[in-house]
Amino acid sequence: MEEQLAELTAQVAALKGGGATTNTMFAEMFYYLTIPLMIIIHAGFLAYEMGSSRMKNVLSSGVKNILAFAFMIPTFYFFGWWVYWGFPTGLTLSAGEAGISGAAYASSIAFGWGESAQYMGPNIADNASGVFFGAFALFAATTASIMSGAVIERIQTVGFVILAIVLGSFAWVVAAAWGWHADGWLVTKFGVHDFGAAGLVHAVAGFFALGVLINLGPRIGKFNADGSANHIAGHNMPLTVVGLMLIIVGFWGFLMACVIVPGEAWSWFGDKFATIYGTPITLSALSFNILMAVAGGIIGAWIWTKDPFWMMSGALAGIISTASGLDIYFPALAFIIAFSAGIIVAPAAAWLERRGIDDAVGAVTVHGTIGLYGVVMLGVFASGYPALQGEGVATISLFGQIVGAVVFFLCGFVPGYVVSYILKGMGMLRVPEGAEIAGMDTVKVPAQGYPEGIPTSPAPAE
Repeated sequence: MEEQLAELTAQVAALKGGGATTNTMFAEMFYYLTIPLMIIIHAGFLAYEMGSSRMKNVLSSGVKNILAFAFMIPTFYFFGWWVYWGFPTGLTLSAGEAGISGAAYASSIAFGWGESAQYMGPNIADNASGVFFGAFALFAATTASIMSGAVIERIQTVGFVILAIVLGSFAWVVAAAWGWHADGWLVTKFGVHDFGAAGLVHAVAGFFALGVLINLGPRIGKFNADGSANHIAGHNMPLTVVGLMLIIVGFWGFLMACVIVPGEAWSWFGDKFATIYGTPITLSALSFNILMAVAGGIIGAWIWTKDPFWMMSGALAGIISTASGLDIYFPALAFIIAFSAGIIVAPAAAWLERRGIDDAVGAVTVHGTIGLYGVVMLGVFASGYPALQGEGVATISLFGQIVGAVVFFLCGFVPGYVVSYILKGMGMLRVPEGAEIAGMDTVKVPAQGYPEGIPTSPAPAE
């Protein structure tokens, strides 16, 4: 009898071990798949911004998108990832209550130099850190791409790259450490909850772009002497709309990567799907709410504008406005919030334009204004829900969400304004007037997007 019991115990232990391995492999594959899905976001931004550019600037806009993606990966590896794990409790590098922050913790898993680099390579004992890093690196690249659309057709390439690095590997990462981390002070002290990063990705990037636009100035010909605005149409509306739809496709990967899945590397969240705060989430909730948000945003924008550009921008606004609470909302409520966001997105962009801001694609409004709208709406509709997993934790409140919204605004606008002001003073922010008039493709890119439409040699003599 004792021998049979021992054998049964061994079999159970083996099964449990196999289950842990399976969970770890699932976690690794889950995040691994989010990476190519999020790259579709950048394919979307590429098409969206090139379509929104005039023919003379189409490739220049594309080049900046490509560079934003490329520079985010190494800079996020060398210091952005470290900032996230080191600074949740503030600027002191001290460990928080959950014990997953501070200088020692950050240096051991998220700093690509020296001895700690051994944890960021071909370590067969580490099944998930690299793919989790990849998901975060794509969040960083997304922030840079959000800013890139607002500034097309007149920003210098090197100046843009510097701004992208500051935004993607520092500014949004600080906001994420404070408000998207189980040790984040905004979470533990104020109950801030932003599951899908409406504030700490979208709003930070949108208001960073606003700070840049103030110093960059409008495109030549955008405003008249009396302050009225002219519409500067992009060369290819179908490409723009398709690009926006691709961003919607990529959003599924973005929001997948906001989920903590069961696995050996993330065992402190138990054996259930969880948010990054450790609170419950299911993929079923995401499926219901994302689809309702997309539909609500499109319908709201269609009712107000009938314009396909704003309809697809409304789809983005719908997701962003509900992103903070996709883990909490019922589908009907997600639809209502997204519908309201679709209605206000175009008027909000027009309000900004009347104040002399030339946002070429409406990024400040779609990502910034609607991002903060979504953060605050969660405080209205989810007040009293736990912001974290555990006993006696902070709860979501309207006051806390407003505090988070203000911090996210400042994390974006202040560095965007300051760094662009410095670049402007150094002559590194805006291209010369002649280059802007001639077209940036003509003077900055050794290729032409539409060469058959641009003379390349003198006309033959008659």
